Amino acid sequence: MLLSLGMLMLSATQIYTIFTVQLFAFLNLLPVEADIAAYSFDNKTDNFDDMPARFGYRLPSDGLKGFLIGARPENACEPIEPPPRDNLTGAFIVLIKRFDCNFDIKVLNAQKAGYKAAIVHNVDSNDLISMGSNDLDVMKQIDIPSVFVGEVTANTLKEDYTYDKGGHVVLMPDFSLPLEYYLIPFLIIVGICLILIVVFMITKFVQDRHRARRSRLRKDQLKKLPIHKFKKGDNYDVCAICLDEYEEGDKLRVLPCSHAYHSKCVDPWLTKTKKTCPVCKQKVVPSQGDSDSDSEEGESGPDENEEVSESTPLLRSLASTSAHSFGTMSGASRSEQDQDSSEYEDDELDSSDSEEEDADVQ
Repeated sequence: MLLSLGMLMLSATQIYTIFTVQLFAFLNLLPVEADIAAYSFDNKTDNFDDMPARFGYRLPSDGLKGFLIGARPENACEPIEPPPRDNLTGAFIVLIKRFDCNFDIKVLNAQKAGYKAAIVHNVDSNDLISMGSNDLDVMKQIDIPSVFVGEVTANTLKEDYTYDKGGHVVLMPDFSLPLEYYLIPFLIIVGICLILIVVFMITKFVQDRHRARRSRLRKDQLKKLPIHKFKKGDNYDVCAICLDEYEEGDKLRVLPCSHAYHSKCVDPWLTKTKKTCPVCKQKVVPSQGDSDSDSEEGESGPDENEEVSESTPLLRSLASTSAHSFGTMSGASRSEQDQDSSEYEDDELDSSDSEEEDADVQ
């Protein structure tokens, strides 16, 4: 029983763990589109498509405004030059070239240099790539958002919208999923539901085991039932379970209802299924409630209007029948004895009267 409960709880824990991991993976791989709005010195405006990274902070809902500066060195695989110090009010965004090292290293170097965001651009391609990280330690250190753009977008930004040309850019998210507001409550609710399911399954399992144990016969109770070795001439002929005829020396288990079966046939039924006779459904060992109800029924007499169901015994208890017959016979014998005694007294009275008459005549 403890092994079954342990396996049940382990299965629920595994399901919850797998579900949580898959949910995090789905949210991290969710394609979140974003746009780059670029503004030049002469009020020229352009919008460019980009792809946010799967690490670092997400872009704020109202966007991130900053001045664009090219990284030095361009690949940012080494520490890069910090942004200029002459503008202390605005944020700076760095434009980084792809290749030569991992994306997380590039963005981490931009963060250490003092940039508020990073734009990584492709080389010889306009395909957008979802930047990821395989180093958990590096990923934990990254706090700034970053996006990925194509080569044409990078060239356009360099030509018209950099800081030295009087332009600025705004990184705008098209879709934002605040995990701290939705994911944590959702996981809590899912966890509570799984806990309730486990508790319900354990409770039902225990109740079913207890109910099955009450409806079966214990081994010590089974030993109290008599075993009869079959002999030719006995009243038993066929086992109602295996439908084989009894042979000389077969061990028969005789139940209180006087039905007999092969002990090898009826013992598993009594100990593993129900403690009732397979034919008449009478309980082999009545419980306390059954004995009380039987006694009340014996006092009040059988109910002729009792409804018949599947659990109604096909044959009534021989004990009650024999008790009833014994009561009838004892009552009849008692009345016969009273009648004989009264006749004997009448004969004595008649003889005494005749003797008195003879004495008077003499």
